[in-house]
Amino acid sequence: MLRVQNFTVSADGYGSGEGQSLDQPFGTANPGELMSWFFPTASLPGRSDGSGTRGLDDLFARDWAHGIGAEIMGANKFSPHRGPWTDLSWQGWWGDEPPFRTPVFVWTHHLRPSFTLGETTFHFVSGSPADVLAQATEAAGGLDVRLGGGAASVRAFLDAGLVDTLHVAVAPVTIGAGSRLWTSPSELEDRYHHEQVASPTGRAVHHLFWR
Repeated sequence: MLRVQNFTVSADGYGSGEGQSLDQPFGTANPGELMSWFFPTASLPGRSDGSGTRGLDDLFARDWAHGIGAEIMGANKFSPHRGPWTDLSWQGWWGDEPPFRTPVFVWTHHLRPSFTLGETTFHFVSGSPADVLAQATEAAGGLDVRLGGGAASVRAFLDAGLVDTLHVAVAPVTIGAGSRLWTSPSELEDRYHHEQVASPTGRAVHHLFWR
């Protein structure tokens, strides 16, 4: 399956703000506010000290890597660079041990050689959503493929009819402009079953969609 997992948007439907840069991966959006349901959880990728919160938010955080054999991400989830690559030293925001630990397929118009950091190999691919999904599915070796974002990439795969399940967390903040997933979750109800559950923390409403 192709899964959207733990993707977070604002109350007005934006996954990030305008003005993305090296220092601001989410642009004008405040990641601490947007992802406030996720960052405190015990299952936050990379957290190994036994701290963090449990409960509903942590249950979703823990499921992020379950059964995943590959990831697809858009070019601007990987990097703020626009246009052809002029500096191949940039290798993402995640340091020497990215949390993905699977093949990652970066969907872009501007290709560059693959490289490996820790247990993650980044491949740069172009083509239609179906073409990219076919490559990721082969690499996943029978496991699911996670579609990691950003919002424009998720929307493109949705519009191509390729996404099987979605978990979208809606944070109680507004951004006003940027990369938008939807104006309302009801936009997907003609294609998916839809249920929602509010986090007891008040930091998000979790929306679940399946065919």
